[in-house]
Order: sequence, then C-alpha cells, then structure tokens
Amino acid sequence: MMRQYYYKLLVIAAVIAACIYLIYPPEKKIRRGLDLQGGVHVVLAVEETEKQPGVISDLADRVLEVIRNRIDSLGVTEPVIQKEGMDRIIVDLPGVQDPDKAIEIIGQTALLEFKLVSDDEELTQKAVSGEVPEGYELLYHKEKDERGIYRETDPILVKKEPELTGKYIKDAYVGYDSSGFPDVNLELDKEGAALFEEITSKNINRRLAIVLDGVVRSAPSIRERIGGGKANITGRFTVDEARTLAIVLRAGALPAKVDMIYREVVGPTLGRENITQGFRAATYGALVVLIFMLVYYAAFGFLADFALGMNILILLGVMAMMRGVLTLPGIAGIALTCGMAVDANILIFERIREEIKTGKSPKSGIDAGYKRAWSAIIDSNITTLVVGVILFFLGEGPIKGFGLTLSIGIIANLFTAVFVTKSIVDWVMITKKIEKVRI
Repeated sequence: MMRQYYYKLLVIAAVIAACIYLIYPPEKKIRRGLDLQGGVHVVLAVEETEKQPGVISDLADRVLEVIRNRIDSLGVTEPVIQKEGMDRIIVDLPGVQDPDKAIEIIGQTALLEFKLVSDDEELTQKAVSGEVPEGYELLYHKEKDERGIYRETDPILVKKEPELTGKYIKDAYVGYDSSGFPDVNLELDKEGAALFEEITSKNINRRLAIVLDGVVRSAPSIRERIGGGKANITGRFTVDEARTLAIVLRAGALPAKVDMIYREVVGPTLGRENITQGFRAATYGALVVLIFMLVYYAAFGFLADFALGMNILILLGVMAMMRGVLTLPGIAGIALTCGMAVDANILIFERIREEIKTGKSPKSGIDAGYKRAWSAIIDSNITTLVVGVILFFLGEGPIKGFGLTLSIGIIANLFTAVFVTKSIVDWVMITKKIEKVRI
C-alpha cells in the first residue's frame, strides 16, 4: 500500500527536478519578448507587381523567406517573423543592438543587375538632355564625398534589359580592392558562371555596369573573358556598408516592393522597467495569496502554497522546453494562473470541510472532498483552457504570449491541485496516523 504513495512522491520529485534543470540558468533558458528586453518591431506591406497580379499572398510568402534569411545572417537571437493576413509581415527583433541597421537590411530591395554600357557619347548626351534611345535607360554613378555623403556623379547610358541578375548569386562576402577600400566579392552558381563567361567573352573592351537598386555601383571595362563565376562590387564602401550589402545579396533580393508601414524601437531601459513593474506586481499579488492561504487554512494552506510554487515552476519549465517567449502579457497570464491554482485548492478544501462537518473521518472526508470538487475544477479550468488555446493560435504578438502562459498554467494547475496535493495528503495521513484534521 505504501509503495504506491512513494511512487507518487517520486514522480513529484522528478517533475520538480526536471523543471529546475530546464529553467536553470533562467537568464539563458527563458526567452524574453520585445517588451522585456527592447528591440525592433516592424510591420511590412507587400505591394502587388504588374508582372505578377493576383498572387499577393504568394509574394508575401517569398518576401517572408528572404527577410528570414537576412535576419539569420544578422545573427539576431530568437527573432519573430510571421505573416499577417494576405500581404502583411510582422518582424520582431528582440535585443537587437543597432535598430537602424536592422531596419535598413529588412527593407532593402537589393535588386542586382549587370548591364552593358553604351560607348556612344552622342547617345549619352542626348539621353542627358531627355532623348533616351529605345531599349536604353540613363542611370547615375554614386560616389561618396569627403563628408561620407553619397552623391550622383557621371550619367551612364545602359541597356534596359540586364545581361545577368542577382538571382544567380551563390555567395557574397567582404573583401578589399587594390586601393584598400572594402568591396563585395560575388560567387555565381554554375548557371550564372556560364552566363557571365559568355557575356564577358562577347563584350571585351566594353564596360559592364553593376547596378544595385537602380544605382550604378561600378562600371568596369571587360578586359578578358572571365571564367569561374566570380565578380566584385566596388564603390568606396565602409566595412559596415560592405558587410550589410553582402548580407542582403547573399540572402537574396525581395521579389516585390515592400513598404514599411509601421516601426517601433523599444529601448532596453523601457524593457527593464517593464520587467521590474511586472514582476513586482506579480510578486506582491502572490505574497498576499500565500499569506491568506496560510492564515485561513493552516497546514492545508501551506500545502496549497507548495502546489502554487510548483505550478509556476512547471509553467516556466515547459516554456523553456518549448522555447516560448515570455512577454509582459505573459507575466499577466502567470499571475492569473496563480489565482486559478489557489481557486482550485479552495474548492477542494471547502469540500473537505463540509464532508468532515457531517461526521466523516478525516480520511473519508478528504477522499470525498477531492472527488466532489473535481467536477467544479474541471469545469472552470477546461473552459479557461479553451480560451487560452484560442488566444495562442489566433492571437498575435503579446496576445499569443498571454495565451501560452495561461494554457500551460492551467494544465499544470490540474496536475498540482489534484495529483500533487492529494498524494502528499494521503502520505501524511497514513505515515502520521492523523485522526483529527483542522481546516
């Protein structure tokens, strides 16, 4: 008979140990949301293109993948990148150190094209005066002045149709040109390398403009056939500019125009204030509940407090295991879970009190109290669990965090309020041979 109680106590101890293992150290295992550690929140709208009408949802999916690749290259820890509706993309970058750089990389179009330059000076002058020949376009070379500001310089007449585009890029990384300035080295895939070799072999002594987002970055002359699929982009970049461009090119160009319709930068100071105020409110509330249970229910109140502590421990352990994100609304969900955990114990204890008042023995009264309180506990917790699950799957951002902590907390509550407390009470009643219960 006693063996089954020892097994139950062993299960409880194992759950506690597992949760502590999952949580420790909490600063590394518990992921914090944007509102707790600062960062960047961006909402993007994808525009439908003339070439691809009616496929806005598919375009948004492709844009999302490109942005995810770019952010992965940035090395941001635990970003949240998700689609909302047909054409919206939400990006949360918690803990990002350089918000402006992150926003620039997210929204940069990065359309890379290789275009042949016209050698006819007369046609170029006509284009400058407004008479652009058919099949050509007038672009400008941008260079950085002594103050670090990019300015348009020489007009360059190029073919409108590119010879090669950035879709063939296999890799892009930072290097240095002969003058010591950073540049971006490109490696093309097999198909791109073959095309590039063919282009350079047919156009020796002509200039090939490297155009990024409609701006000529460089326009070197082709001296010989270039095999191996390697090229580079120069333009007096800083190291950071070259690194950013390499990241964007490596991750791929956005397949459609993207507008940044909302951006918010949450500073780490505000995040620390949120953490302090949120945990202070939760701590004060929990202390009041713990003291009340001890005063009103004595030993049973201590048992309820133990179950409440274990409930929070399980909640945090499961969140760490699921790699869930703790947000300020998530802390509110934990506080609500604490209230529901105590509510379940109050239902049980009041039922036990009623049963003992009818003259039943302590053991019979406790068994009947747990049995009759079970239906009320299930009813109140399951209905709330349904709401928590709906909030988690249909909500976005902070609402999802609230739904996650609420749902996990309720499941933990059903375990602690019934299995844990009942196992401990039964073990104490048998080992101590208690004949009278004060509740």
